[in-house]
Amino acid sequence: MAGWSGADLRPALAAFLRSCARLSNRNDNEALSPRAPWAGQVGDWRAACTAASMTEPSAEAAQATFEAFFAPVRAIALDEEGQEAGETGLLTGYYEPYVEVRRVADAEFSQPLRRRPGDLVSIDLGLFESDLAGRRLVGRVNNGSLVQYYNRGEIEADNRGEIFAWGRPIDVFFLQIQGSGRLVDAEGNQTRAAFSAHNGLPYRSIGRELIARGELEPHAASKAGIESWLNAHGRDATAELFSVNPRYVFFETQVLDDPSLGPRGSSGVALTPMASIAVDPAFHAWGVPVWLSADLPDMPAWTGLVVTQDGGGAINGPLRGDFFWGWGDIAERRAGTTRAQAQWTVLLPVSVAQRIVDATPPA
Repeated sequence: MAGWSGADLRPALAAFLRSCARLSNRNDNEALSPRAPWAGQVGDWRAACTAASMTEPSAEAAQATFEAFFAPVRAIALDEEGQEAGETGLLTGYYEPYVEVRRVADAEFSQPLRRRPGDLVSIDLGLFESDLAGRRLVGRVNNGSLVQYYNRGEIEADNRGEIFAWGRPIDVFFLQIQGSGRLVDAEGNQTRAAFSAHNGLPYRSIGRELIARGELEPHAASKAGIESWLNAHGRDATAELFSVNPRYVFFETQVLDDPSLGPRGSSGVALTPMASIAVDPAFHAWGVPVWLSADLPDMPAWTGLVVTQDGGGAINGPLRGDFFWGWGDIAERRAGTTRAQAQWTVLLPVSVAQRIVDATPPA
């Protein structure tokens, strides 16, 4: 694989080990993911996890471990008829923003951050059908039936969910898009706002809405461009534009005990900058190393090893990925401009890869 010999795989190895920790209480004969049978069973991954835990902290040792226990398998998307549909998929980026907040609202810090309301219900369909593992329904109970939860406008109007901080409207809106962030209060103290739940309604881009209205040119529909438009049009226009997006995200606060790690992803482990990726769990298992090749901001023809550790409402499809950049100004800029076609090579335990080879008919 081009670029492999010179790559520093230590961040990916650390990310992989965090995913391995989630396997300790699972049975060996359990599928790593019922929706991604190609990834094998939990027991298939034990030896690689054990070896990773014993690897010395050097780039050479990390590379040797991956080479000894894994085999590369090229991932190709298929259409509904099982025919090859492409060798690359869309790769975007996300990050963990810093968000200034206040305990009390004022003219500048006027948008609330809310905790999950007690009447919001989230159902894991995998509890009822194993092949639906990872899929959820979100709503509320009304007269014994599960119905859709309230939309953004209704949540704000009815003050649903405890308010624990106030931020600038544009900052809070983009915090909800990213899913988590580092809150900075007036004294400079930092706390993590971690994703707790959303209201189950679809996400709609306010940037695309402004383009459709003719208010912004496509090249100007960035966070800075949208913020400039909001500042020019005032509070009422801001509320009206935000209501176009019915999805609403609720947060929980967490102590920022290790600033070198990102928030917990959908897989339950802390994300590693430039070594964690969000994928569609309908096609992928958590904790699988993936060698990516793509043109990234500031890094043309980039190659690197990442681990599938997160998901997202807009991440749909077999080769659709969202690259975690980390936090800070550089991460924000790169995340906002990441839009590339990426080639995927999945690293699987040798026994799992061999089963795939054995089951593949000759060309």
